[in-house]
Amino acid sequence: MSESTAAAAGKPPRPPDRPLGARPDAAAVARMLASPRCGARTRSGAPCRAPAVAGKVRCRKHGAAAGSGGQAGNRNARKDGFYSAAEKARRRRIMDFVRECNRVLDEFDKVDGKK
Repeated sequence: MSESTAAAAGKPPRPPDRPLGARPDAAAVARMLASPRCGARTRSGAPCRAPAVAGKVRCRKHGAAAGSGGQAGNRNARKDGFYSAAEKARRRRIMDFVRECNRVLDEFDKVDGKK
């Protein structure tokens, strides 16, 4: 990434004394190790070892990244309208009709002596 591209992306330019791919010096390693950790629990139950995003409690993988998390108001749950009140009422009417049909069929079976 060139310096003009880094500036356009909002990242600070790379220091000229450290070439790309070079190992960090001891001071940089000490700063990295001293940074606050994420604190989220992994599937194994151990705490996440990734550094927390600046000004946040979690790392970028566990919810501190911009744009992470669900939409406001839980719009994900009603994406296709399956849980809307009108759709629930429609399904309820259909199931009531099916139950009534089954009840009538059971009465016919009783009259015919099949049960």
